[in-house]
Amino acid sequence: MADSLTGLEVEALRAARRVADLGAGAGFPGLPVAVARPECRVDLIEATRRKCEFIRRAIQRAGIKNAEVVCERSEAWAGELPPDGGREGYDAVTARAVGRLSTLAELASPLLVQGGALVAWKGRRDAEEEAELRRASARLAMEAEEVRWVGPYAGSRNRHLHILRKTGPTPGNLPRRPGMAKKRPLGAISPRG
Repeated sequence: MADSLTGLEVEALRAARRVADLGAGAGFPGLPVAVARPECRVDLIEATRRKCEFIRRAIQRAGIKNAEVVCERSEAWAGELPPDGGREGYDAVTARAVGRLSTLAELASPLLVQGGALVAWKGRRDAEEEAELRRASARLAMEAEEVRWVGPYAGSRNRHLHILRKTGPTPGNLPRRPGMAKKRPLGAISPRG
């Protein structure tokens, strides 16, 4: 829980009126953010039905009024404008233990308003992963802004928050088909041969 709340040290997340939590899993960091920010709407995006049902029960039992489960792939949700979808509808996107930075940036870009921020909880810094993001930045309209060490929490001695900013309009080719961001990340160096 405390690990999830470290994201509120980031001004972009603290000031957001609408937040999407990508790959919400068991509801972290989305549910703690929703509890800490009752004036903010938090959509927890998760594709796995059993996880969606778990999060729905948690929301109901905890009486969290400003959180809602979106039980579909983020690519599908980002393909439609609000109110039927989430395309360019969020001030901030959060993600924890979901994927590589370039993959997260690709999934977040079509969800974010221009100038919005992705706050990604990651473990130990990885120079190649950060280079992959730099190579993909222009194609994603997402740029790394800051990396913060957030201190040791149970099971996460090397926790970092990566803050990325959406720098322009959503590129026309985003979102790609479901699964492509993970399978063929933009910015990855193709194997030769």
